Amino acid sequence: MQDNQALARQIRRDIVQMVCEAGSGHPGGSLSATDILVALYLNGVLAHNPEDPRWEGRDWFFLTKGHAAPALYATLARAGYFPVEELKTLRKLGSRLQGHPDSSMVPGVEVGTGSLGQGLSIAAGTACGLRLAGSQSTVFALMGDGECEEGQVWEAAMFAAHQQLGRLIAIVDHNGLQIDGPVTEVCSPESLKEKFASFGWRVAEVDGHDINAITEVLNSCKAQPDGAPWAIIAETVKGKGVSFMENQAGWHGKAPNAEQCAVALAELGDE
Repeated sequence: MQDNQALARQIRRDIVQMVCEAGSGHPGGSLSATDILVALYLNGVLAHNPEDPRWEGRDWFFLTKGHAAPALYATLARAGYFPVEELKTLRKLGSRLQGHPDSSMVPGVEVGTGSLGQGLSIAAGTACGLRLAGSQSTVFALMGDGECEEGQVWEAAMFAAHQQLGRLIAIVDHNGLQIDGPVTEVCSPESLKEKFASFGWRVAEVDGHDINAITEVLNSCKAQPDGAPWAIIAETVKGKGVSFMENQAGWHGKAPNAEQCAVALAELGDE
């Protein structure tokens, strides 16, 4: 297997190329979430099987910030769920790789997401159902910090804590920006660490670009399934890896042109 940094760099290249080719998409939050997805799918955290995506013993993953689909698609392709060549069809007519994940078409996608705020409810319900079924599977949900402005997030948080869903792990991609600007200026949900703790969750923080640290934290949480659910606040940089996109809200949902794409790919290095 390639080393983690090489994998993350390749997936970031995939994201930039996909969004450029499509002429639309969400590069900023896809690039910030890349290392988290590498830790989950390619560094041994998530129990999954590309040859049998519906394997009963799998862990479940929900991309609740569905606009970061390019990062998920690239990770799934690099993990073997479908051919890497298919990535170039992002958002094209007839492609199964649409702007938000579609579970009816894309192997490895558990549920269609896109309406922000709903994903944690789905994850909590799944965790509760799996427990009733006697499953030992862990449920992971990757959220955005801007998404945490949605009221339904906190209804789900109350439910999960009340039910003591210790096999539920929510990861917040805490890059500080959303489409309208800094999260703290739009409608601040901060401090997310304190807020999740006040709702009865166990909370940990991690450098969201340190794949080994992410892996260690998630494996530690996974090994402690009894008790309250887990919230992992992953400190990230929006647009990570591309200098002119980093920490720029304007790159939340804008595709680079051919010249910008070439610059970005040069910064990310050779394949």
